[in-house]
Amino acid sequence: MLSDELKNKIQSAYRDMLDAKSHKPRVGQRQMIGAIARTLGNIKQGSEGERLEEKHVAVIEAGTGTGKTLSYCLAVIPIAKARGLKLVISTATVALQEQILHKDLPDILSNTEVNFKYTLAKGRGRYLCLNNLEAFLGTEEQAMDDMFAGLFEQHLQSDDVNTVLYQEMDEALSKGKWDGDKDNWEGIVREQDWRRLTTDHQQCTNRNCANYSACPFFKARSEIEVADVIVANHDLVLADLSLGGGAILTAPKETIYVFDEGHHLPDKAIGHFRHEVRLQQSISWLRQLEKNLVNLKQELTDEVSLTGQLLIKIPQQIQTIVNFIQYAQQGLSPYINGLGLDQDNNQHRFEFGVVPDELKQLAYSLSTSYQKLFNSIESIQDECKKAKQNEGMGVTPEMAETWQPILGAILGRIEQSVGLWQLYSTTDDQQYPPNARWLILSGQGMEQDIELGASPILAANTLRQQLWDKCFGAVVTSATLTALNQFHRFNMRSGVPRESEYLRVLSPFDFQNNGVLVIPDMKSEPNQVELHTAEIVDYLNKKVDQDKASLVLFSSRRQMEEVAQSLQESLKDILLIQGEQSKRIILESHKTRIDEGKGSLLFGLASFAEGVDLPGDYLTSVFIAKIPFAVPDDPVDATLAEWIQKRGGNPFMEITIPDASLRLVQATGRLLRSEKDSGTIHILDKRLKTKRYGNQLVQSLPPYRLG
Repeated sequence: MLSDELKNKIQSAYRDMLDAKSHKPRVGQRQMIGAIARTLGNIKQGSEGERLEEKHVAVIEAGTGTGKTLSYCLAVIPIAKARGLKLVISTATVALQEQILHKDLPDILSNTEVNFKYTLAKGRGRYLCLNNLEAFLGTEEQAMDDMFAGLFEQHLQSDDVNTVLYQEMDEALSKGKWDGDKDNWEGIVREQDWRRLTTDHQQCTNRNCANYSACPFFKARSEIEVADVIVANHDLVLADLSLGGGAILTAPKETIYVFDEGHHLPDKAIGHFRHEVRLQQSISWLRQLEKNLVNLKQELTDEVSLTGQLLIKIPQQIQTIVNFIQYAQQGLSPYINGLGLDQDNNQHRFEFGVVPDELKQLAYSLSTSYQKLFNSIESIQDECKKAKQNEGMGVTPEMAETWQPILGAILGRIEQSVGLWQLYSTTDDQQYPPNARWLILSGQGMEQDIELGASPILAANTLRQQLWDKCFGAVVTSATLTALNQFHRFNMRSGVPRESEYLRVLSPFDFQNNGVLVIPDMKSEPNQVELHTAEIVDYLNKKVDQDKASLVLFSSRRQMEEVAQSLQESLKDILLIQGEQSKRIILESHKTRIDEGKGSLLFGLASFAEGVDLPGDYLTSVFIAKIPFAVPDDPVDATLAEWIQKRGGNPFMEITIPDASLRLVQATGRLLRSEKDSGTIHILDKRLKTKRYGNQLVQSLPPYRLG
C-alpha cells in the first residue's frame, strides 16, 4: 500500500506547485496523480527489492491541457526515490524532451520540497567519437580512406572531408567551449559530416579506448549513475532493451518508466526489428570486405596466431555466403518474372509472410553462414581488445586501436543480414501474429537489384517480453491512446498487461464553445481525385481568411501540390508549403507573418498533423482534405490485415477505422492548444456523412460544436 507519508509528500508537492503558479486544482490532474500513485504505490516488493505484483502498468489518456507532465512527475518521482528506483521519462519528440528538461523538472525543484537529480540520456550517435575526430585530422587518414573506400560511408576521399569543421570542433573541445554533444554545437552540421564522427555499440571500444576518460558519451553516461530521473527518448529505451536492458540506461527491474507520447511506442518498436537487405549490394560489400581484410592479414606480426588463422578462414566463409546469395538470385529471377514485376509495379508481399520453401532453405543456410562470419570477426575484435592489454597474439596495440572500431562497423552490417535471413528461415509460431515478408525490385538494367524485407506486424509480444515483464513499473500516457473511444487498438499493438490500470482524463478545454466542426456537403468522394481536388480548391478560395492563420492538412503530397498550383493568386501570396523549407523555418515564417499582422496559409502532410503547436492567433482555422486513412501498400499493415481476416475479424473495422480515428483526433487537435484558443475545423470528406463509419469517426472527436 502507498504509505501515508508518500501520500502526503505527493499531495503537498501538488499544492506547492499550484500556489507557485497561482493555479486552481484540475480534476484531470488529480485523477491522473491518483491513478499513478495507486498503481505504483501498491506494487509489492520481495526481499531483494524485486517486483512481486503483476498490476504494475498505468495506461492514461490525458487530453490536451491536462498538464500530464506535472502529474506524472509529482506522482512518480517520490515513489521511485522511496523505493530506491530510477525513473526514466521517455518521449517521442525533441520538443517535449526539452520542455521536461528545461521547464517542468526545474519548476518542480524550485517550487516543491521534492529533491532529485536529473539528466538527459542520448545514444552514442548524438556524441562525438574522439577517435574518429583524431583520425580525420590525422596524417594517416588518407591511407585509411584508400584501404576502406567503398566499404563504409564514413571513409571517404579527403577532399570530401569537412576538415575545417573538424578543426573547429577540436579547438572548441580543447578550450572547454563544447562538450561533444551535437545538440550543443552552435553552428550547422550536415548529417554526412556528423555521421563520420560518431560510433555505435559495435564500434565503440569502451574502456579499451585511449580516449575513454575524455569521451563525451561516457562522461554523459556517468551522470546517469547518480541521477534519480533520466530523460530519454523511445528509440534509446528500445535500443537499450534490445541489448538486454542496462547497457545504456539502468536495468529494467530497477526502473520505473514513463512513456510520454506513448502512442508512438509500438511503431517505434516495430522499426527496431525491421530488416531490409539488397542481394547484389550484399555481394559487392562482401567482396570489398574480403579485400580489406587482406590488409589486416598483411599487418599481422604473427600469421599463425588466432587472428591469422581466423583470417585464413574468412575468404571461404565469404565465398560460401556469396554462393548462397547467387543461388537466391537465380531462384528468385523466374519467380519475379512470373509475378510480372516492373519499375512501376515493383513490390511483392508474401501472403501471410510465407516464402517459397527453396528461399526458406537458402535463408537458413545464409543465416548460419553469416553467423559464422560474424563469430569469426567478433573473435578478431576480441583479440584486438586483448592486444590493448598486451594479451593478444599477432596484433599490436596500435593495430588494435585502428582495427577494433572498423571491425565493429563490419559486425553491425553483418548483424542486419543475420536478422533478415533468420526472419526468412523461421516458421512463424501460429499462436502469434506472423512476420511480414516482401521483396522489391529496385533499379534498372545492370543496376537492378532485389531487396528482401521482413518485419514483425505487431510489437506486442516483443514489448511484453523485453519491457512490461521486466520493468518494475511503467506509466504510458498520451493525448491519443484510445481509438473510437476504446483502448483496444493500443493494447493489441503494445502488449501492455491486461491487468493494467486504465484511465481517460478529459481535456479541460471548452470544445463546445471554442471549437466549431464544419463538414461541408462535398459532391465528390476523395477517390474521385480530380473532382475532389477541384472542390478543395474552390472551398479554400471561398473559406480561407487571408488576414488570419490557417492550416490545411493533406494525406497526399500530389494532391497538396495540385491544390497549391490551382489556388487563387491572393492565397498563393500567403502560402507556405511543407517540403519547400525545413519544418522549423516554415513554422517560424508562419509565426512571423502573424506577429506582423499579416495572414498565413500553411499546407502540410502527416508530420504537420501531430506535434505542431500553434496557440492563439497562430492558428484559427484547420482544413483537413480527407479522412487520413493509411496508405494501403505497406507490407506490414497489409500482412496484419490479412492475419486479422484469417482469424475471422474485419481488418477495416479493427485496423483501418481505429487508425484513421486516431489520426483524425491528432489532426483536429492542432486547433485548440490552450483554454483561451478558438477557431474552426473543416473536414472536406463527404464520407463522414454518407458512410456508416463516418458517424463513429465524428463521435470519437472531442465534442466540438457542429457548424
